[in-house]
Amino acid sequence: MGISRIFDLSQRSLATYQQALDITSHNIANASNPDYSRQKALLAAEKSEASGSLTFGTGVKLGVVQRERDNLIDSQIRANNQKNSDNTKRSDILGQVEQLFGEPSDLGLSTMMTNFFNSWSEASVSPNSSSLRYNVLRSAENLSNKARDIYEGLTEIRSSLMADAKQIVTDVNNYLKEIQALNKQIFEVTIKGQQPNDLLDQRDVVIDKLSKLANVNVSTDSSNSVIISVGGMFAVDKTVAREFQLTEVNGKLAVTSGVDGFPLNLTGGELSAVSDIYSKSIPDYITQLDTIMTTLSDSVNQLHSSGYNVNSPAETGINFFDGYKEGVLLINKDLLAEPNKIAFSKDSTVGNAEIATKIAELSNKKILNGTTLGDNYGSLISEIGSQKQSSERMAEANQLILDQLGQQKSSISGVSIDEEMTAVLQYQRSYQASAKMIKIADEMLQTILTMV
Repeated sequence: MGISRIFDLSQRSLATYQQALDITSHNIANASNPDYSRQKALLAAEKSEASGSLTFGTGVKLGVVQRERDNLIDSQIRANNQKNSDNTKRSDILGQVEQLFGEPSDLGLSTMMTNFFNSWSEASVSPNSSSLRYNVLRSAENLSNKARDIYEGLTEIRSSLMADAKQIVTDVNNYLKEIQALNKQIFEVTIKGQQPNDLLDQRDVVIDKLSKLANVNVSTDSSNSVIISVGGMFAVDKTVAREFQLTEVNGKLAVTSGVDGFPLNLTGGELSAVSDIYSKSIPDYITQLDTIMTTLSDSVNQLHSSGYNVNSPAETGINFFDGYKEGVLLINKDLLAEPNKIAFSKDSTVGNAEIATKIAELSNKKILNGTTLGDNYGSLISEIGSQKQSSERMAEANQLILDQLGQQKSSISGVSIDEEMTAVLQYQRSYQASAKMIKIADEMLQTILTMV
């Protein structure tokens, strides 16, 4: 009975340390896998057996294969993923907007407005000069073209944001389906009493990707299944994966559920940045641009229509611009065809250029919100630059935190080859000792047999 117990103990020990070696080998094989969490074999004593008044140990067993992971760090990484992705996306988009305006530059709208008003000032010196009249029209055309380019560029960026938002929503839905499928697999493995460590790693990777797209909240139930809400709305568990839809109402983007139609409260992730800039920022930039150009058009027309041209008889009541609408600053076609119809004179007197002077002075007059047109435009450029700079700084701060959290995560979940090789030697020697115990038990048995 004693010798058979040695055989049983040693055999069980051999199997246990073989499993421990398998786990260590699995760790070493995934040492370069950034998505892998180190696994640790926790050994435990087998249940003792009683024989009369004596209690005998029955050896060792593999108690649990522990996945080295810190849930608090995971939560902090996902929270900062949302902030970092939001700010990084904002910075990228605002960088495109800033590049579109191209300020400060000789080809910027600010320079074009200055050149336009300067052309009137130059014409006032020699109001009968045909070349100076043509110069006024050319500067007006340049101003018109630049305003149109900016407006169309903002519209194009906004259209690209719509396509971007659609793709992000599609990705969110795909990730939710993937998480639901992994939840189901993890549940099935868990109820069998097994440990789905590799599946948990796969699911964490998908959750991390999802956290970069939208603000999420993650909780885990007793069956190892995660329950996730997106934008404050339930999104997925082990049985259901909700599908979200992108809608546009009154020029504003909204992500709604396909069930009740309620919009998500987006506060983080790329989807938040895209939705906010599409719905608020770019429309505001367009409104400010429209206001500046409309004010310029109306102010010039008010003065120009009160002046007289050099035709005989002199004509008055003519607008310089046909108006401004949807990015298009329309110059009066009659003036383009006949520059002599441009009104410089206040009273039709030959050589009078009072109207031209007053139009030139509009450059420095506070005719819009108590400031000049140039100051208003400068405020718009400053606003865009300030928003971009703020997003860049926030993204840098978030990235710094993510780097620190990543180092903490790596110290816990990452595989150290040195530590694993130490474990290999430890398990190997335990395995050899167990094998030697079997050999000793066999020799004892052979001795007994030779005595019979």
